[in-house]
Amino acid sequence: MKKFLALLAFAGMLNISCSSDDNTPPVVSTPTPTPVNYTSGTADFSNYVAVGNSLTAGFSDNALFIDGQNASYPNMMAGSFALAGGGNFTIPLMADNLGGATLGGQPILGNRLFLDFTSGSPAPTPVNGTGSTEISNILTGPFNNMGVPGAKSFHLLAPGYGNLAGVPIGAANPYFARFASEANATVVGDAAAQNPTFFSLWIGNNDILSFATSGGAGIDQKDNPDPSTYGGNDITSPLAFAQVYNGILQTLTAGGAKGVIANIPDVTSIPFFTTVPHNPIPLDAATADLVNGAYAAYNGGLAQLQQLGAISADEVARRTISFSAGATNAAVIIDEDLTDLTMFNPALINMRQATADDLLVLISSSFIGTLADPNNPTSINGVAVPLGDQWVLTPEEQLMISDATAAFNQTIADAAATFDLAFVDANAFLNELNANGIPLADGSAVTSTFATGGGFSLDGVHPSPRGYALLANKFMAEISLKYGATLPMVNPLDFTGLYIE
Repeated sequence: MKKFLALLAFAGMLNISCSSDDNTPPVVSTPTPTPVNYTSGTADFSNYVAVGNSLTAGFSDNALFIDGQNASYPNMMAGSFALAGGGNFTIPLMADNLGGATLGGQPILGNRLFLDFTSGSPAPTPVNGTGSTEISNILTGPFNNMGVPGAKSFHLLAPGYGNLAGVPIGAANPYFARFASEANATVVGDAAAQNPTFFSLWIGNNDILSFATSGGAGIDQKDNPDPSTYGGNDITSPLAFAQVYNGILQTLTAGGAKGVIANIPDVTSIPFFTTVPHNPIPLDAATADLVNGAYAAYNGGLAQLQQLGAISADEVARRTISFSAGATNAAVIIDEDLTDLTMFNPALINMRQATADDLLVLISSSFIGTLADPNNPTSINGVAVPLGDQWVLTPEEQLMISDATAAFNQTIADAAATFDLAFVDANAFLNELNANGIPLADGSAVTSTFATGGGFSLDGVHPSPRGYALLANKFMAEISLKYGATLPMVNPLDFTGLYIE
């Protein structure tokens, strides 16, 4: 076949030469590309420091590991900055690509996830092995990437947040403990001590995210401006957030540094909340009849209380539980916002079936259908046993998140104007990713679809390297617009949308 193709090529060349009066091959000139002069505009990238949380650190697949850190959006930006006067960009790298970590030899952080195909049904699974990152092995800084996974806004100003002694009792952050300059150091203090000429700040996601990923198990602290009284899953007060956020920027800009800040995406739009349907339960006719029989007393009790005027007909309809033969039965959930009827009958607990307005968390996919009691085959979670609060975000909880997000984003927008900084609308970016996807040069598109969309990693919360590349370009576009810089964009196709184990 190769000889045949070679003969065809040769014959074609022969025909061309014979049909031409001039046997001299034509000279084709290739224009020399005009060199691009990358510039910083009115910004100065010689000492760039990135401040934030896991999104800044390069966290993905539920862990922090070397490849992910190198694929962080600040590191990508620093590579472009280097062509416009930027300096070195140092990172407090983990010790390996497992992502796990130990404290005194005892594992305290889990390994990164990968898609395990061995079971026949691919599922995110932690990589085997023990991570070689030991938290007590303190790194010598300073470091340009000051992203600290798990950090909330007020943590960045908290002395002792990197105190190694506080890690075992949850009073300090293990990631920051590895590279804090001293026990009582603050994240922002260590960042400012480097005298940055340019900075990025993306913070506030965790002030809402932990409430959301816990299924709304925390408290909305909207009227409480004292973070020292908060629980781990509480929503930060907008009053506290505004005070802290402006304090961070006052510190970072005190030396005249310019920078870029980003707002908070709608966390309920990430794959962690959009992957598991509200009605994932298949039942055959016999099982559906059996379950309906078990709920007959509950449904009957609701009807009786309606007749007594204790609840409305609408609430009865909302709470009535019914299963049918098929593959799309809604899960039974606990809803704390329903009327408490246990004073009439302890069996009439606050439960109902989920609707399309409810958001089931990603990890519920491995819990629904399991047995609450291994010795009782009828104790099926999500069917006979309602899902607890941690598995579902109800509309009421989503409203709390929406209100806090709007308040935080107003603070950030106002701060961009007050401090005269470049501003990235990350919320609009995620909305575009969800609605239409982001097209790439090869004709493909990055979407937010879990595992296959290329935009998010397997934890359903953090971007993949390709997603971080898109964000880096978004940041640099706004920096160029604000400061008149000319920067090379990164090619998202150079970065993976999913790590293949």
